[in-house]
Amino acid sequence: MQPNLKRLLQALARQGLTVTFHDNIYQVRLTAEPEAPAAEVLLPAYFPLEAKALKQLAQLAAIRHPSGGRVVRACATPDFHPGDAGIAIGSVTETEGMVIPAAVGTDINCGMRFHATDLPLERFLAGKIELTAALKGDLLLGTRDLPLTAPMFQGLFCGGIPGWLLEVPDQPPGLAGQADLRQIEQEIDRVQLGGSLAGHERWAPAALTDHGRTLIRDDGLGTVGGGNHFVELQLVEEIRDRSRAWEWGLRESCVAFMIHSGSRNVGLHIGGMWQDRARAAWPKGLKFPESGIFPLSLVETPELVASYLEAEATAANYGFLNRLFLAEMVRQRLREQFGDLEAPLVRDLPHNLTWPSGSGWIARKGACPAPAGEAVVIPGSMGTASYLLVGQGHERFLASASHGAGRQRSRFEMGRAGADHSTAALGLEGVECITLREERRLEEAPAAYKPIDPVIDAQVAAGLVSVVARMRPLVTFKA
Repeated sequence: MQPNLKRLLQALARQGLTVTFHDNIYQVRLTAEPEAPAAEVLLPAYFPLEAKALKQLAQLAAIRHPSGGRVVRACATPDFHPGDAGIAIGSVTETEGMVIPAAVGTDINCGMRFHATDLPLERFLAGKIELTAALKGDLLLGTRDLPLTAPMFQGLFCGGIPGWLLEVPDQPPGLAGQADLRQIEQEIDRVQLGGSLAGHERWAPAALTDHGRTLIRDDGLGTVGGGNHFVELQLVEEIRDRSRAWEWGLRESCVAFMIHSGSRNVGLHIGGMWQDRARAAWPKGLKFPESGIFPLSLVETPELVASYLEAEATAANYGFLNRLFLAEMVRQRLREQFGDLEAPLVRDLPHNLTWPSGSGWIARKGACPAPAGEAVVIPGSMGTASYLLVGQGHERFLASASHGAGRQRSRFEMGRAGADHSTAALGLEGVECITLREERRLEEAPAAYKPIDPVIDAQVAAGLVSVVARMRPLVTFKA
């Protein structure tokens, strides 16, 4: 329980926020913007509430473009916490007449990919040392072999997974030559949006679109990335919805693997470019928004809105392929070690993306789409459980769910001198994290995150999702 909810709300009011709390939902708006929609946060009273995150969400809800365009609704999931670029993590925003590049950010199509296997724990443990050594090479030491032809990159940027498949030559180079392309094609319907958006290579970094080169090797493709991104081998330790788990290929007491990564430098390149362009397109002579968040108006600059969505799609397509290649490394190494395993894709879904919705758009920043009947993947920390769930299409929260537990301590706080870095204090007892950077273990230790079970329980109780299965980590790879 918050130590004194009334006192907390009074303190928030002094910061220019009008806040109410009822039935585990905070409603917040800027006091100076009474006409703005009230943003809603699903957050039980005993969860910590950060004023900075609340203000970021209220500012997001109040965004309007002077030439036309507004936020219709804004909400946030229980992993809600402040974002570095002025957008709270866990935010979901519905707009009409405008798009907001910053509401997605630069890690475009950061998302989750989850595979099941039929590998029992006992067999896994017998080959674990050899498997993890091979994966360490691929994921952390750069031993992966992932060249692409220029047409393969063009297909990737313009059409995502299907576009890439169409350009794979008869004798594919590197990793693609060892992949089961037929299985990848059959799994496309398990990737949200079919793993394909209408992008264009003109938005990609020039080094990846050089048609004068026979093969292009990209340092970012097939890499995990920093921060909270990971590749993790897990054990399916509990199944709660047996019918759906069977349909999705999960088997209790068998190994699964989960991937959390995004569009890497391509997303950084495109996302940063378009936040700058949105700022430059703000009507001349008008005061900049206090939030520092600049929308693009469909009325004033329809060509910029269309171009941004195409550019975002280009980075999103790269993100889909990046996770696919990471998964193929794991799948191929598992098969090398244990034979011809079944390792089907259960779901691949983005966290950071703009989706068309009716006559407008929904932008998610660190939140999962959770339409009714679709798989939702919510990871815990590397010391706690992760969950496979099914969405319930909850309209009040824009058919969304959290993308994790959410940070409760910053990376600076976790790594600062004088902090208790004992294994017990960090929550790292029994955790196997393979990384080349010791600071990554500190910054991403379980103690940095909210407990995952209450985050899941709150969303189940509110009707956002229901649980299919619970997994616990076996080995986590952090770049």
